[in-house]
Amino acid sequence: MKMSVGSRRRASGHRTMRNRWMMGENTEPTRLEGLLTAAERQLNIVRDKNRQLDRQLATAGANNSRMVAMLERTREEILNLKSGLEKDGDTPFSHGTIVDLHARSHPEAGIAISSTGVQSADIVQGGRKLRVGISPLLEFTKLAIGQDVLLNESLVIVAGLGYEKSGELVTVKEVLEDHRVVAMGRADDQRVIRLAAPLINDNVRVGDVLTLDTRTGLGLEKVHLSDMQSLVLEEVPNISYADIGGLSDQIEAIRDAVELPFLHPDLYREHGLTAPKGILLYGPPGCGKTLIAKAVAHSLAERTHERNGDTGTAKSYFLNIKGPELLDKYVGETERHIRLIFARAREKAAGGNPVVVFFDEMDSLFRTRGTGISSDVETTIVPQLLAEIDGVERLDNVIVIGASNREDMIDPAILRPGRLDVKIKIRRPDAQGAAEIFAKYLTADLPLHPDDLAEHGNDPQACVRAMIQATVDAMYSTGEQNQFLEVTYANTETEILYFKDFSSGAVISNVVDRAKKSAIKALLTGQQRGLRMEHLLDAVVEEFHEHEDMPNTTNPDDWARISGRKGERITYIRTIVADKNGRGKTLPTPGADDTGQYL
Repeated sequence: MKMSVGSRRRASGHRTMRNRWMMGENTEPTRLEGLLTAAERQLNIVRDKNRQLDRQLATAGANNSRMVAMLERTREEILNLKSGLEKDGDTPFSHGTIVDLHARSHPEAGIAISSTGVQSADIVQGGRKLRVGISPLLEFTKLAIGQDVLLNESLVIVAGLGYEKSGELVTVKEVLEDHRVVAMGRADDQRVIRLAAPLINDNVRVGDVLTLDTRTGLGLEKVHLSDMQSLVLEEVPNISYADIGGLSDQIEAIRDAVELPFLHPDLYREHGLTAPKGILLYGPPGCGKTLIAKAVAHSLAERTHERNGDTGTAKSYFLNIKGPELLDKYVGETERHIRLIFARAREKAAGGNPVVVFFDEMDSLFRTRGTGISSDVETTIVPQLLAEIDGVERLDNVIVIGASNREDMIDPAILRPGRLDVKIKIRRPDAQGAAEIFAKYLTADLPLHPDDLAEHGNDPQACVRAMIQATVDAMYSTGEQNQFLEVTYANTETEILYFKDFSSGAVISNVVDRAKKSAIKALLTGQQRGLRMEHLLDAVVEEFHEHEDMPNTTNPDDWARISGRKGERITYIRTIVADKNGRGKTLPTPGADDTGQYL
């Protein structure tokens, strides 16, 4: 039976709906099955990772156990080593001296075995030279050549000590490379020695005295002997020409002789002139010879500073040599000191700095050869000085200045031209010179007495000038109260010498000091503060009368030298000294054997 078209359409729709329902019912389980499968796969991956982590954890645990065991063994070994080192440090210890140090190195094959490349030290112990190890507990850099060390029974250095404080004295003759010097010891025995660590950076020079450890051949320490203190260089003396009064003519002559050739060497070479090698300052004692020598060094330093245009401090050197201190009882020592003096002078002058070598009391050191009564030491000292002055080695930038009040006793070979070329007499100051010297000590900034200030209009400058003039007038008066000597010359003429004829810068300084002390004593006794003119006048009288018994020599030549007078020979003297009240009196002339002292 045939179906209608409508029926067929309805039947087809029902089938489609049934198929769709059946398909939806089958899709959901499939989807769920897929999700379950994916979850199982993820779970398997997690399980695999977990198993891998378990294996890694087991491996790490095994490694950790091995590391713990290794650290325990290492700790035990360190404790054993430390215990061994402490046992190595048990007493007794022996002493040694380091003569060389060796850092860790890689020895060349075929030359040294590998064990020689460890840190080690060469020591001297008991006369033997040994190479020993150094405890790892010590810092290698803190050990030094020349240092004393302690060694254990295994001859390992376990402690560093100081340096030996005693030894044989040697004198440096020459400085070599590699921290070595040629040293002269007893009996002029010469040897090459090495310098210990403290001396390597100490600028060891020729003439230095060192302590020598004869066991190791090391120089350990510089020794400054008292007899060498006179050779110390004094940099830039603080005395200038402005500090010296009453010697303007002498200062001008010295400046012409010293400063011109030093500051203008080109002009001297152009005119064929050579600079003077030395200057002799002679004259009565206490008149400023040493001050002038110091002022020369100071002035040269300033002129050098101006010439070079340096921005630093001016520098010169003043080598002050006191004649008697240079003499030595041992044969050849004085000559060695002279050589050392000029070696030091050349060393300092090599840098272009002027050096003044000043020989004070030159007559005591360089007497005329053949005049010695009990010794003939001058026969070798004088030639040594001559060899230094005009020897092979030039004395560039070095000026030799000698001072003496007995120039007649100096060997003529030293005084000839070409050695001490310039000879300048330092005379006793006249009245004008004395006023200039007083002005150096009496200044307006001193406490002056109100009464004296009032007399001069409260002007300190005018008051000081009046004090100086009154004091100079009192000192240089030719009144009876100032008479001191009556001298008779060979031509029978007589002359009265006054205290002014024996005045000097030293005497003037003493007068001012006495006056200042009187002012202080007056203040302490309740009087008004300040220096008075009467203090100065009283000081003049006290100074003169304090020395009335001092110059009691009867040798006329001695009096001529003391007063600084030359000319007609004095044959007889008579001393005349006034008392403090101005009354003159004649003192008996002492016996011929009474030589007395000099003023």
